[in-house]
Amino acid sequence: MKILEVNKGASPVKVIPIGGLNEIGKNMTLLENKNDIMIIDCGLTFPEDEMFGIDIVIPDFSYLIKNREKVKGMILTHGHEDHIGAIPYLLRELNIPIYGTRLTLGLVENKLKEHGIKGKLNRIKVGQTVQIGTFKIEAIRTTHSIADSICLAIDTPAGMVFHTGDFKVDYTPMDGEPIDFHRLAELGNKGVILMMADSTNSERKGYTASEKTVGITLENIFRSSEARILIATFSSNVHRVQKIVDTAVMFGRKVAISGRSMLNVVNLAMELGYLKIPENTIVDINKTKHIPDNELVIITTGSQGEPMSALARMASSDHKAVQIKKGDMVILSSSPVPGNEKTVSNVVNKLFEKGAEVIYSDIADIHVSGHACEEELKLVHSLIKPKFFMPVHGEYRHLRQHAMIAEHLGMPAQNIHIMKNGQVLMLNKNKATLCKEEVPAAAVLVDGLGVGDVGNIVLRDRKLLSESGLIIVVAAIDKSTGMICSGPDIISRGFVYVRENEELMNSAKKAVAERLDKCCREGLKDWTGLKNAVKDELKDFIFEKTKRNPVILPIFLEV
Repeated sequence: MKILEVNKGASPVKVIPIGGLNEIGKNMTLLENKNDIMIIDCGLTFPEDEMFGIDIVIPDFSYLIKNREKVKGMILTHGHEDHIGAIPYLLRELNIPIYGTRLTLGLVENKLKEHGIKGKLNRIKVGQTVQIGTFKIEAIRTTHSIADSICLAIDTPAGMVFHTGDFKVDYTPMDGEPIDFHRLAELGNKGVILMMADSTNSERKGYTASEKTVGITLENIFRSSEARILIATFSSNVHRVQKIVDTAVMFGRKVAISGRSMLNVVNLAMELGYLKIPENTIVDINKTKHIPDNELVIITTGSQGEPMSALARMASSDHKAVQIKKGDMVILSSSPVPGNEKTVSNVVNKLFEKGAEVIYSDIADIHVSGHACEEELKLVHSLIKPKFFMPVHGEYRHLRQHAMIAEHLGMPAQNIHIMKNGQVLMLNKNKATLCKEEVPAAAVLVDGLGVGDVGNIVLRDRKLLSESGLIIVVAAIDKSTGMICSGPDIISRGFVYVRENEELMNSAKKAVAERLDKCCREGLKDWTGLKNAVKDELKDFIFEKTKRNPVILPIFLEV
């Protein structure tokens, strides 16, 4: 019989998601008790199409900065960007201890070096328990698309909280280390008050295929091909890279690596012992021209069609060392992340145009997901048997579907909390209550070195500029008399090609000049009033002639 061990006199625990809900990415969750806050993960996400010029999007750290004295540390579930990518930005504000497994911390350390930051990194092993403030956390082995992934059993003053991290149930993982089901069952029997679980694939029926199915497909491709093989995959999927290398060795091929992130991860994984590559297998990408096609495999970045990635540059003939040629076989060993479908399609089309044979997930089993489907989620729910459930890591439809799975398994609907970023769930005396209070959890946009200095107003202006262009009106005015001394001149960018539209531009100048003359005759000398009058006049004129609304910027010089 399951007994929830909850101390009735215990102080309440707040569960606060800062990111990762109603979105894929920037995963970050806080647990707070009295004067202690612990952080689970600190990830980023990539900008949406309408976020012009934005490089990445990170969580809002303002609540943590405001409560900096309470923040005792962070624990990481695994080394993917959507779980570790925002750490350098947080450490600029709070230099807190960070706990993670070996590969995860290796990836974090590389990231911190790029930013010139030193972190307090503490390596933990599967089965080990660490103390962060009043929270006692046990790291439990799980399986995902990156090595060294863990789930978390967190002993809190309000009871046991279980966080799955990103996971799938793989009974035959590449490293031979499946999920520790025995420990999960023990936790379930002991009593778990709240479970937070990965919802990414909650809409998919059945089970996620094992990573070994990719290995079988790769072997069949290698066996039947005499062409040069190029394989694009996620640099973080060390097991996939290992299988590619093993298959290349099996068929007598050398391996070259292309792409900065791929080189960094391969070197780190080899150094830490996660990648085992025989001597003389790896060759320099710049020295592959004289290797016969049937003796070479190139592992590259760019499986998501990123414009500056190695594969995209190869497809556009911009890569210094590799030129795609007729007969090459290119394998995209990944599925497009939602939103990247168009960029991936563009790269695939360019590769086909160059005469390459392209194999991608739609036509062969050369990728499997790292996230659990419906039946695997049911298994974990049945093992953990939580009192309360909070679906995490997914868009709203994923969270809702995961909640329905829990309901179908017998959990009362009132015990399931579908939350938004910034909402607060209070755990207390065997209760889970959604609080009225919320914490700041808006997306923070990073543009170059600027963090959070680009907001909705700036994005709106960038959107307008991208859609209709810019018109600048320049005039010199004697402020004492209000007379126009020079101009008005009109400068246009991204609106029309001026040389082909001289009549339109001259008519626009005339309209502005007449409005300025009218303002001067009426004695309007207020700079703001003049600018607004010119903007209104030109806006109406341009819209009437072109049905467009460019950004209009009047600049008046005082003489």
